[in-house]
Amino acid sequence: MAYSYTSKKSGKAYYLHSRVVTLKSTGKQQTIFYFAQDVRPESAVDELPSGFEVVENERTGLPFLRKK
Repeated sequence: MAYSYTSKKSGKAYYLHSRVVTLKSTGKQQTIFYFAQDVRPESAVDELPSGFEVVENERTGLPFLRKK
């Protein structure tokens, strides 16, 4: 089951996903995390990565990850 977060502003549920991308400037691979309103089985993350916390954008109510 994907990690979920419910927005305090809108009350909608968002699910955590990750993807490995290649940076154009250096060619290094980096894992990015993002929230979506639906569960995508191929990229869903079951638990919050260590060292990160969920923060909600005050204006839009969208969640994002931030290092602690």
